[in-house]
Amino acid sequence: MTDKAYWVALATTTGIGPRTFATLVERFGSPRAVFEASEEELCEVPRVTAEIAAQLREMNIDQIESELYALSEENIAVLTLDDNYPSNLRLLPDAPPVLFVRGAPRDDDARAVAIVGTREASEWGKRVAAQLARGFAERGFTVVSGLARGIDTAAHSGALDGGGRTLAVLGSGIRVIHPKENASLADAIANGRGAVLSEFQPNLPPSGPALMRRDRVISGLARGVIVVEAVRESGSMDTASRARKQGRLVFAVQGGGAGTEELIRTDARAIDADAVEWDAIVRALDAWRAGAPRDTRQARLL
Repeated sequence: MTDKAYWVALATTTGIGPRTFATLVERFGSPRAVFEASEEELCEVPRVTAEIAAQLREMNIDQIESELYALSEENIAVLTLDDNYPSNLRLLPDAPPVLFVRGAPRDDDARAVAIVGTREASEWGKRVAAQLARGFAERGFTVVSGLARGIDTAAHSGALDGGGRTLAVLGSGIRVIHPKENASLADAIANGRGAVLSEFQPNLPPSGPALMRRDRVISGLARGVIVVEAVRESGSMDTASRARKQGRLVFAVQGGGAGTEELIRTDARAIDADAVEWDAIVRALDAWRAGAPRDTRQARLL
């Protein structure tokens, strides 16, 4: 069996998240060694129940190996933290141990900005998202978003129109493009213009919890997050919240609804869509470094 099969088996075991995965590997030395441990040894690890231990002991690694072969035949790669894993995402304490990928992430994707917003976007919001994404692409940034309807779709399309790269993070398995009408967009991204990524089992359908989990990956891949249009209680606001906790920069477009205005009232940097101060935004993103103190001063107009 390949080591990668053990990585995938452990990462996709029900009840084991990134932190428990890391604890198990630290305790036993490698994912392979976790599966060689006894149920008694496994149950000594915090958050590992008897049910989880039984799952691990009963795991069919041959089946996982066969699935990896099938994925490779579909041009789907599997990246682990032992591989050339996205450098920004690797910094997170809850980084996904395994990513399923269509396309080819590159080292220069570390110079990235996430653009997110509502699925029920206005024509103004979609236009602003596309314009911002195109502008970032023309300035050499990779644009990250979630392939959802509305703002996400406009952001990915704008980046492609600008001749740049874009990363699409799914809240479903890599074989399940949601919404279905974005299948051609996903193909365009994966076929040389970026990558489509998922941390979930390849055939997992989208769900509320999975969509919320992927928010940290969207923000984690980027240096900063721009919320274009959003209500207060939304996935975009969750992405912004996670970005702040991760030490990423947070921007919000003026006039983008109650959500963006709430962000600006706190510590998000405001963007005027009619007069984008590109030099200031690019300078802030290029100056970003992991672990830098978060700017909590009054929001500035950019």
